[in-house]
Amino acid sequence: MTRFTRRGTFGLATLPLLARPALAKGSKNGARPGPYLIGADISWVPEDEAAGARYFVDGEQKDPILILRDAGFNAIRLRIFVDPAKGYSKREPDKGWAGLAQTVKLGKRVRDAGMGLVLSFHYSDTWADPEHQGVPAAWAGYDLPALARAVEAHTHDTLVAMRAGGAPVDMAVIGNETTFGMLWPHGRVKLSTSTGNPVTDANHARVGEVGGFDGFAALLRAGIAGARRAEPDVAIQVHNHLGRHWPIVREWTDALIARQVDFDVVGFSCYQQRAQGDWATTFSEYVKRYPDKGLLVAEYSSRKRYINDLVHALPGKHGWGTFIWEPIRHQEAIFDQDGHNAGEGAKPDLISQGLNGAEAPGGLASQQPVAPKPEPTGPMGHGGDYVANKLLDLYPQMAKDYR
Repeated sequence: MTRFTRRGTFGLATLPLLARPALAKGSKNGARPGPYLIGADISWVPEDEAAGARYFVDGEQKDPILILRDAGFNAIRLRIFVDPAKGYSKREPDKGWAGLAQTVKLGKRVRDAGMGLVLSFHYSDTWADPEHQGVPAAWAGYDLPALARAVEAHTHDTLVAMRAGGAPVDMAVIGNETTFGMLWPHGRVKLSTSTGNPVTDANHARVGEVGGFDGFAALLRAGIAGARRAEPDVAIQVHNHLGRHWPIVREWTDALIARQVDFDVVGFSCYQQRAQGDWATTFSEYVKRYPDKGLLVAEYSSRKRYINDLVHALPGKHGWGTFIWEPIRHQEAIFDQDGHNAGEGAKPDLISQGLNGAEAPGGLASQQPVAPKPEPTGPMGHGGDYVANKLLDLYPQMAKDYR
């Protein structure tokens, strides 16, 4: 079993599946504290299984977690909402998809498979991303100090519950894709530099009075405090979605460090570049400017080997690993369904070739739908048979090469 805590050694001695490398007591040098992480976010699995999904590799039906593990994956990232019955899961409120109970159950499956566990806190009842950072219903009307107390308590209580349920967390992600802050408007950060994505720029051009980096940093510090109160050795990740944009990343990181946000590793989303080499520039500049911080790719889909090679090759083992986002049925999926890719397929690499919606989820905020769409009914999950395709074969080779 591999753990990637910020101090001490990894491991659960009782799990025979994976070797447990001992780690030196954590010095703040930014180096990864264990093996290179080949990870995936698979938070859709429970709702898909409830809708009848089955998973196959080489003609054999298997648990999807075991398919990934046996292909060289050694870590899983899960997301958690505050009260999904009031947001993401309101169509099936009794299920509470990506809520605490579901996440504990899925996390235990991950730990039972001998894999590391990362938990991404959305601090919302539904998706938190570059275009949405909504306050949970239970926290409506809170001022900044009250929000900070709620963040600290929610983070602490969640991690305690995860451990009690047999799913202790190795790394906590304090906010999801928080390039423009979290828990808007109190923790919102204004756009200061064009992102190169016209949708993102338009959505953030006029945001009114917001808390700025001071408010954002206060909320991050609260989440980190709650995480470390629950799990003193947990690794702390912050998450910026613009892995391709070094100037914005530099401004954002400088601002957090100046405000005493004590994190271990930054995670970047890497779906699209403005020009070839953007990711490589950000990664190399980041580890030079912040030698005591690690770097990982928190989300990606296409260019699987290229992205992993970039991260793994960073000097001083500053590249901790990567996490492919929902690889079973998102974008360039590593599974097929009904004879074709279970996702939408590969997206354009460059913004000039066409925008990837993962960079600006939901599109233009000011754009009104032509006609209201009827509310969907029935199960939220996507059932059917998912068959591992040749893209999965990339991962055993990466695991071998990076060992």
